[in-house]
Amino acid sequence: MTGIPSRLSGVFYGWWLVGISGFVMVISTVPLFHAMSLWAVALEREFGWSRAQLGFALTFTRVEGGLMGPLEGYLTDKVGTRRMVFIGLTILGGAFVFFGQVQNLWMFYLAYVLMAVGQGLGSWIPVMTLLTRWFSRRRSMAIGWSNMGSRAGALILVPLIAWSIDPDQDRLGWRMTATVLGVFMIVVAGPISRLIRNQPQDMGLLPDGEKPAAVGTAAADAAASLSDADFTAKQAVRTPAFWLIAFGHGFTSMVIIAIMAHLGLLMSDKGFEVQDTAFVVSVYTGVAMVFQLVGGYVGSRIPIRLALACFTCLQALGVIVLVFADSLPMFYVFAMVFGAGFGGRNPLTVAIRGEYFGTASFGKILGLSTVPMNLLLLIAAPLVGWMRDVQGNYTDGFIVMILANFVGAVCFILARRPEIKPASEPATAD
Repeated sequence: MTGIPSRLSGVFYGWWLVGISGFVMVISTVPLFHAMSLWAVALEREFGWSRAQLGFALTFTRVEGGLMGPLEGYLTDKVGTRRMVFIGLTILGGAFVFFGQVQNLWMFYLAYVLMAVGQGLGSWIPVMTLLTRWFSRRRSMAIGWSNMGSRAGALILVPLIAWSIDPDQDRLGWRMTATVLGVFMIVVAGPISRLIRNQPQDMGLLPDGEKPAAVGTAAADAAASLSDADFTAKQAVRTPAFWLIAFGHGFTSMVIIAIMAHLGLLMSDKGFEVQDTAFVVSVYTGVAMVFQLVGGYVGSRIPIRLALACFTCLQALGVIVLVFADSLPMFYVFAMVFGAGFGGRNPLTVAIRGEYFGTASFGKILGLSTVPMNLLLLIAAPLVGWMRDVQGNYTDGFIVMILANFVGAVCFILARRPEIKPASEPATAD
């Protein structure tokens, strides 16, 4: 495998890593998060658990994220994305095999915690750190393409999982489906991680494909100046921008978690089948796939914080449609509007951190920012589920999520680019 990069030298290897990153996110996040509403229908049918109980599964994944996020960021900076992907996918695969053996509620929760640990160690933080280090000028676009690849995979995987686990059909069933997914993750963990290079310097390159021998002294001085401008994790957390971005990301992601947990159950309440849910998920995933690139383009043309606010408001508009949807065409309208907002917002929430804080301590900074973010995310799914159990419908629960979404948009608008305090200034000035 060590000779593969040299044989692909006609294309900047960072673009190959964009595709690899997309594949890693497909197999690690789609079965766990995007397919949650599908698993929930099958689990409710077999065990009769309440909506709040099912929603708590995603809460436990956010507890894990809040506790493990800083550690995941530290380990990514310490050992690199390559090792993290191998370790994470191996743990995630084993956890999916365990998920296939669930017999009661505590086993279900434990399975989701273990899956979240594997996904966290081997997916989002390591992969986003990888792309942030391989790209500078084209960072938003690279992240957008990677997420586009992830959404393209979800277009195939979500309907396939729905077809396989449909409780009204005699197919594989949810247990065997989970087991097959787990075994596949374990098998590919080694080969896919061997293709990863943690930073362009490992191959004698600079971000965006520049070669050290080809850049002049002025470019080298500019690169050194850029490196000097990188924030440490300690410096980043002392800026208002760090907290505004973290809370903005959290508020705007609450509705994502709620939809992942409850969309299938909401549609089931209104008489739709699990396959209908899969098609709606596929539509918003497909639209999001296209808008990953739109978001990357817009974020490079206007202030990135304003681009984030615009796409966040579009995402909220989609959820407003969901609240009033009572027919399949209306659910598809929700999917298109929501997908456009979600897809455009998604790459920018990562790119803004790289643009504001640099790459030297990006893993630590991203990991630390998941703590306040996950404090918000852990309440989303059970809150919406509890409100549905009490009121008999999802209307008020999703209205709360819409309001949180708009709060996130305000946070992004207020998040102005920070500046590093001169070294001569006393620490107390921060």
